[in-house]
Amino acid sequence: MMLGAAVRRHQGAALLVVAAVFCSIATRVAGAEPHPFSKWFKYSPDIENSWDVASDAAQPMYVSLRRKDAAGPLKRVLVLYPRPSSAYDIAITEILRTFAAKEINSHIEVVNFELNDARGKAALQAAEKDSVDLIFAMGSESAAWLYENYKGGALPVVTVCSKDPVQLGQMKDYDSGSGNNFAFTSLNVPVDVQMSYVRELRPELKNLAVLVDSKNISAVQTQAEPVAKYLKEKGVQVIWGSVQNPAKAREELTKIIPDAVRAMRQTDPDLSKSLFWVTGSTSVFREIRTINQHADRVPVVSVVPEIVTKGSETAVLAIGVSFESNARLAAIYGAQVLDGSSVGKLRVGLVSPPDMAISFLKAREIGMRIPFSFFEIASFIYDYNGEPVRSGVQSLEN
Repeated sequence: MMLGAAVRRHQGAALLVVAAVFCSIATRVAGAEPHPFSKWFKYSPDIENSWDVASDAAQPMYVSLRRKDAAGPLKRVLVLYPRPSSAYDIAITEILRTFAAKEINSHIEVVNFELNDARGKAALQAAEKDSVDLIFAMGSESAAWLYENYKGGALPVVTVCSKDPVQLGQMKDYDSGSGNNFAFTSLNVPVDVQMSYVRELRPELKNLAVLVDSKNISAVQTQAEPVAKYLKEKGVQVIWGSVQNPAKAREELTKIIPDAVRAMRQTDPDLSKSLFWVTGSTSVFREIRTINQHADRVPVVSVVPEIVTKGSETAVLAIGVSFESNARLAAIYGAQVLDGSSVGKLRVGLVSPPDMAISFLKAREIGMRIPFSFFEIASFIYDYNGEPVRSGVQSLEN
């Protein structure tokens, strides 16, 4: 029985509104009719060169992808989505590209279970019945749900686009495997590593405003609180900019950002020793235009490299792990599991060194000097006209 058919019996929740999507991702080639799943599942158009994408109007929360002209034993894969996200669009595109490059003959079924317990469990039951070989947990919410509901299950699970499992209590350390049916990858960079770059950028840092969605628990626990704790111990004033209602993030940030700038000026009148820190909260980072409009000359630094883009609506700098890098690592883990590796022996997958992205256009606009060492190691660079001049992915470690 197909996974989509099993999940369909448990549908009934309203469709989620699609998150903001990076311009490079599309559902199909221009001019084509949209798929039934187009509100939550998107991918780069080149994917259709290697994959047959199928959908069913009666099952809008289900997608089927099969490799074209593939040889070798068929591998079946389930990908569980909790909701739409531009981050997931990038991640699934990279997974599909990596599987195609590795010539894995695979049938991938994607289910958006919308964090509905019954629908999630139905998908897992169908996966076991159909002898699925691998499950990808897309996003921190899916990873947390699967960890709670399927730890010790019969099928191997690899996480993708998920926050740090050690800080979330899902793994005890970075040096050993889980010992169960999970293998984790991490979107996070160790806080001391990130802060070493921040100190090089602002040696006399006095203020840092953390922008986070209070409802995004994984971002709060792994990207906001550790940074706040680290800097407070160094004598830096941490200003919390917490969005309370993600649906009204733009409205809230319009007040949060100016209030933070006023607080910064009390100890840093010319704002030369202050920073904004944008976490991986979708509701926050998709409002980069709003943040820039009210940030004055304070540099906006993000943990999400994709937020540094061409043009002026960009963060000036990012120090983190790109969704692409993380997804490539997760795909490599998945390929290893499909090839017979023990999922429970795989250590937490970390991207090292972190991805760095720089916009020299934005740096010039706000009068910020970029250390030359940053230029040397940056994976993504946009020049003084806001055009891309370097794009690459850092090495992946496990």
